[in-house]
Amino acid sequence: MNPLFLTAPRPLEIIIIFLVILILFGGKKIPEFMHGLGKGISSFKKGLKDIEDDIKSDPTSEDE
Repeated sequence: MNPLFLTAPRPLEIIIIFLVILILFGGKKIPEFMHGLGKGISSFKKGLKDIEDDIKSDPTSEDE
């Protein structure tokens, strides 16, 4: 396996990635994209919590 993929990104690489994203999406689309990403992550976490609560709940007290 190539050890290149096992290292953490360096600051210069992060800056280059950010600049490429800025060029591809533009300055106005990035906040919209981040807002949508944040809503998606929060929805995913809520779904995981709901599943965890269902697993932990008493199976004899199911809704009818």
